[in-house]
Amino acid sequence: MDERKLREKLAKVEALLSGAGTAGEQAAAANARERIMARLAEMARADPPVEHQFSLPDTYSRALFVALARRYGMAPYRKRGQRRGTVMLKAPAGFIKDIFFPEFRQLADELHALLAQATQELVSRVVHADTSEEGEAPALSSGKA
Repeated sequence: MDERKLREKLAKVEALLSGAGTAGEQAAAANARERIMARLAEMARADPPVEHQFSLPDTYSRALFVALARRYGMAPYRKRGQRRGTVMLKAPAGFIKDIFFPEFRQLADELHALLAQATQELVSRVVHADTSEEGEAPALSSGKA
């Protein structure tokens, strides 16, 4: 999977999340970030930002999460002594629940699928063509009859 294809897939996911269905709507989805930023500002007036803590399982998820947070004008951080996989954000709870986290989850699922596919292709080309799952060992007999 090359970078161009990854960018196209991520753009399609964002377009879906912004409500785009037809080709014309997908073109309009280029403004999705601005609409989301406006919604964040609106929510911040009614629902003051609070601190949220997230534990992210891997480097890829964390990198995506931090980039997405910065894209929407948030400043991700970690408190002294927190683990590397912990990311803190200050944002309205409704924005995190209704907009940010669903978008992150969908993008992360897409990213992990692409990474799994790239890993599978690389391993089968470079190491061995058979990358099927390993089999189970036969059960050992107890020796009692």
